[in-house]
Amino acid sequence: MAENKRRTDFITSGLVAQNRRAHFDYAINETFEAGLILTGTEVKSLRLGHANINEAYGIIEGEELYMSNMFIASYDNQGYASHAERRNRKLLLHRREVIKIINALNRKGATLIAIKLYFDKRGRAKLEIGLGTGKKLYDKRETMKDRDWNREKARIMAR
Repeated sequence: MAENKRRTDFITSGLVAQNRRAHFDYAINETFEAGLILTGTEVKSLRLGHANINEAYGIIEGEELYMSNMFIASYDNQGYASHAERRNRKLLLHRREVIKIINALNRKGATLIAIKLYFDKRGRAKLEIGLGTGKKLYDKRETMKDRDWNREKARIMAR
């Protein structure tokens, strides 16, 4: 049986899911804020925080952009209507941004990655996406070295 949720358990604005490995695995050149076309049960599940965008990536279908492999868990109290947990979800962007992203994705090595999924001040689900290229192993080592040095520098400055 589904556990009863109080009104305070719902996310009305703020972060729902975050891809923490995005900046580690990819060199992100440009970021965009996109809306999503969602069904009612998907929005309710997002309000409970049941989403995972770690494996999500952008694809081109015709002249439109879709986010593929984004996981939104099924809603417990769904009734007769339900949604597929890993379906392609259309991204809502301005026409100029779509053309810019499609041209960039047609270049070799470019990838569209989901970075953050959140609700804005007006309560709309937004997805921050990044356009970038995959990092090589030596780039990842450089990132780890910089992160460790910044951490050590903060410790020294705190003393």
